[in-house]
This record gives sequence, structure tokens and C-alpha cells, in this order.
Amino acid sequence: MTGGFLTELLLLVAVATAGAALFERLRLPSIAGFLVMGALVGPGGLGLIADPERVRALAELGVVFLLFEIGLELPLERLRRLWRPALVAGGAQVALTVACVAALGAALGLDARSATVLGALVAMSSTALVMRLLSQRGEIDAPQGQLAVGILLFQDLCVVPFLLVVPILAVGGSAASAGVALGIGRAVAALALFAVVSRFVLPAVLERVARVQSRELFTMVAFLAVMGSAVIAEEIGLTLSVGAFVGGLVLSASPYSHQLFAEVLPLRGVLLGVFFTAVGMLFDPSAAAAQWPAVLAYASGVLVLKAGFVAAIVAIVLRQGLRLGILTGLALAQTGEFSFVLAEAAADAQLLDAGLRQVFVAGSIATLVATPLLVAVSPRLASFVVRRADRGEAPALEGAVRPADHVVLVGFGHAGQSLARVLKARGIPYAAVDSNAVAVREARVRDEPVVYGDATRPSILERVGVPSARLVVVAVSDPIATREVVALARSLAPHAPILARTRYVLDVDGLAQAGATKVVAEELESTLELVGEALQHFGVPQEAVARFAAELRDEGYVFLRTPETILDPWLAELLEGVAAHWVEVPDGFSRAASLARLNVRQRTGASVVAIERGGVTTPSPDPAFGVRAGDRLLAVGVPEAIDRLRRLVQEPGEPE
Repeated sequence: MTGGFLTELLLLVAVATAGAALFERLRLPSIAGFLVMGALVGPGGLGLIADPERVRALAELGVVFLLFEIGLELPLERLRRLWRPALVAGGAQVALTVACVAALGAALGLDARSATVLGALVAMSSTALVMRLLSQRGEIDAPQGQLAVGILLFQDLCVVPFLLVVPILAVGGSAASAGVALGIGRAVAALALFAVVSRFVLPAVLERVARVQSRELFTMVAFLAVMGSAVIAEEIGLTLSVGAFVGGLVLSASPYSHQLFAEVLPLRGVLLGVFFTAVGMLFDPSAAAAQWPAVLAYASGVLVLKAGFVAAIVAIVLRQGLRLGILTGLALAQTGEFSFVLAEAAADAQLLDAGLRQVFVAGSIATLVATPLLVAVSPRLASFVVRRADRGEAPALEGAVRPADHVVLVGFGHAGQSLARVLKARGIPYAAVDSNAVAVREARVRDEPVVYGDATRPSILERVGVPSARLVVVAVSDPIATREVVALARSLAPHAPILARTRYVLDVDGLAQAGATKVVAEELESTLELVGEALQHFGVPQEAVARFAAELRDEGYVFLRTPETILDPWLAELLEGVAAHWVEVPDGFSRAASLARLNVRQRTGASVVAIERGGVTTPSPDPAFGVRAGDRLLAVGVPEAIDRLRRLVQEPGEPE
């Protein structure tokens, strides 16, 4: 039996690896790959593993490690920054989804408890998948990325109360309200007790282990911290998953959280792959095919319902505009990985029957596979909807301005405000537009010419005077919106210079094709600064570095964007080229000597183009001009020549 178990476990790991590799190659979520491959080898497929229950106990450890990691790296600082969208948008989305799905399920004849559980399953989105897609597209720091992260944070925090509620719902409809309240109170008390113990015991243990300075010992203690948190929590009435999450959350504030994360991550990845592959074994293709209308209704209903709720909340409640609502809603429209964890707990508690579980697993796989496609088409879909809405009615633009011969600032964040201060100091008129209502309100208090609006709508750009602008500067954090605004501005002002800022290298060509006259890439500018500092450290003149950087910008950063490109010889010559430097003649140069007698050109290779004495500068001095102590020589030459000139003036002067 042991041999059979190990064989099945090895097969499960191999299948999970193959599924992840295949779906990564297809640019599809690896979680969907685990589920599909599990269905392929499970009882409903090829039957290579006839009894998935034998490995599921081990596979569930993957969920324990996942929840410990989520708690461990829960970005409390980010949560404080995103508390409003996390609480308002996340809370509204979860509440509306649970309520709506539960009502629909009850209307279709489901038991009220099962309908409520189904609502909780639908409410969760895939943190792993969405974060990866946003990172690949460079949209983590974009407005839709920040909104999505805030909502995902709230959803992840909801996992614990959902897992706590499942056993309470399993008591049955005949349970008295007092009994349910007592169960909730007992769970909360146990959770608080466990959190207090974890807060004071685990950090002390880790501190003593860290003093030993043994990597192997720390790894073993990290494993014990994960499993111990889970097992102790189960012993006091909680679940393994809840215990792991709280243990990780408590330890996230310790100075050892980063090392714990590094120790836990590799093992978590393997076990999590095994878990989702084991869950995929529950999928019965024949049963799903027999229920294909229900599977199709579940998948399409989840996508439409969640995307619609999130879009409405972002656009109406948070007042972030229809475009951001659509982008955020389509990114969060799928079923999440924690939904499978919750489904397993609900199935064990007899709250999810076999038929409904088949519909859930099949429909959830479909939503996960569809998510990359939805995210890819979301910008075009959002633009189409916004343009239709723009033609339908003119948007209300607070404080609209119609200046002419001015600068238009699209985006009034840190970069936009800095540029506005410079323009104001120079007396250059400008008008700005931003979709952040709070930032606009604060700017209006300071009498700034800033209006609220979505700059991807042509009417907004027209009303801030883009057609008559001398310069358009696009400085928003959303790369997709940046490209759309550049294209719209170019269509409205064919001859106006358009300066666009972007964060990533990959956006430079797209913005240039959209019509940007000049693209400033933050990623490349930081690289240029790093290169310049390194070159100056080795004696390359600052002027040569500045010319080198300017030429790289004029060429569109081609050398920095293509790693295989060899530096053009003429660019290399810039770094070796001449530069002007002031050379101080020290006090030790006691006697006067002419430039001709010093033989500067032949002995050093540098040319003295001016001499400053007593605040008076003599340009192009005659060869007979005498050099004295305290003079400043403006010399032109390569760094080595300038160094030779400095050594020359250190020598005593020669008499005429």
C-alpha cells in the first residue's frame, strides 16, 4: 500500500509539473493547468489514480502553506494605503455577490445554506492569477491595478470568516439562533486566544533559533511554525487553514518574516500544485458534459455578474469612471483559488452535493482560462463603451476651461504638479485634467486650473483645449490610458508636440507609434543615471556623460532597450571625447611661466582656452601669457590630458 501511495504521489507531481509547463507555454493560468491535468488522470478521465482521497490529505498541506504565506506577506502598509477601495469596493463586491448568488440559488431550488456557500465561492477572485497578469502588463501601479489589489486584499481577508462560517452552517436549519451565535462566539474567542499565543510565543522561539545561525535548524522551525499553527488551531476548534493564516499574519510583523517566506515558498509551490491537481480529479468530464447547460450558465453568470458589480462599484461608488470600472471588473471576473479551498470544506460539511460541485469545478476552470483573454481585450472594450457613452451624452466637467496657446497636463500627480509649478514660475499658461476626484478637489482649493474627467474621452481633451495647445504632456500611471490619450491628443492636435511619460521600456515603441513626439521612460532614465554615476566614478567627465545620455535619448534608447546591441563607436567616442574643466594652479607654483614655456599642448595633450585671474577671465590667451599661482585654467581635453595638466601645474614654475 505504501508503494502504491508513493507511486500515485509521484505520478501526481509529474502530472502537475506537466500541466503547469503546458499552460505556461500557452500563456494560460497554471492553476487551470493543474485542474485540467488532474481531471485527465483522475477517475473521470484515464483512471490512472483511482482513489484521489489517498493523496488529498497530503495535498491539503499545500493550502496550509498557501494561507500561511498569504498571512506572512500580507502587505499591511499597502492595506493602509488602499483601505478605502479595499473596504468600500471589496466589501460591497463580496456582499453583493454573496447576496445575489444566494438569492438566485434559492430561487432555483437550492437549500439556503448551500446557496449561501455558493455565493461565497463566486465572491472570491484569483489573487495569484490577477497579480501575475497585472505584473506582466505593467499595471500593478496603474489605477485599475491598485483598485484590483485593494479588492483582492479584502477577498483574501474574507477567507478566514468564510471558513469559520462553514461548520456553523453545517449544524443545520433546525439549530437555534443562540446555538449559532454561541458557535460564532466560540470561534472568535479561539481565534483571539490563538493570535495572542502566536504573537508572543512564536517570535521568541524564532529569535532563539536565529541566534544559533543554522540554516537547517531555521528551515525545520519554519516548517514547524506552519504545521504547528495549523494543528494547534484545529485542536482549539478552528481549521487548519485558518490557523496557518493567523500564524503567518502574526509573524509578518517579526524581523524574520522575509526568511520565513523564503523557506516556505518552495515547499508551498509543490504542495499547492498537488492540491489543485487532486481537486481536478474530482472533475468528471461525463458528468460535466451531461450538465453542460448548468456549467455554461455558471461560467457566463460568474463572469458577467462579478465584472458588472465591480465596474458599477468603481464607477459609481468610488467615482473612478466607467473605463476604470470595466478594466477592474474584467480582471476580477473569475473564480479564485480560495474558492476551491472553501468548496472542499463545504463538501466535507455536506453543504455542496456532488452535482453542484461538478458544475462549480467545471465552470471555475472555464473562468480561469478565460481571464487572460478578458484582460487582453478589456482596454479595447472599455474604450468602445466609453466612446459610445461619450456620444450619448456630454460629460459633466467640473470647472471646465477653454484656454489657448497653453500646455495641457494630462495627469496631476507628483510629476504633473512638479511641472505645473515650473510652468507657473515661468509664466507659461497651462490646464490640467485628472481622474482622481480628491486630487482635483485639493488642486481647485489652491486655484489650480485643474478639472476632473477621464482623459480617454475626446470631449474631455477638447474642453481642456488640446486642439489649441502648444504642448501636451501625458503623465498618468496607467500605461494603457497613456497610449489612448496620446492617440486621441494626436488626432485632435496633429501638429502639437506630445511629451509622454511611461514607467516601462516596452511602452516606448507603442507610444511613439500612437503619436508621441518624445517618450520619457522612467525605467530607462534610471538606467542612464546608474550608467552615468558608474562612468564618473572611473573619471569620465560629467559633460561627456551628459552628451552620451542626450544622444541615447535622441536615438530612442535603442542601445538600452536591446541587450544584444553593441555600443556604436561614435557613442563610445563621446565618452572618450574632450570636455572642458577648470584646473586650479596651486600656491606651490611660485614663479611665472608662459603657456609656451610650459609647452602645455605637447606635454599634456590639453588646450588652455581661457585663464581666470582675480575674477577677470582672459579668453584664448596668447602663448606668451604668464601662468601664476592662484590662476584658474579652463582646459579642454580627454580625462587623461586634464590629469596630466593638473600634475604639470603641481611642479614649480620656471622663470621667464
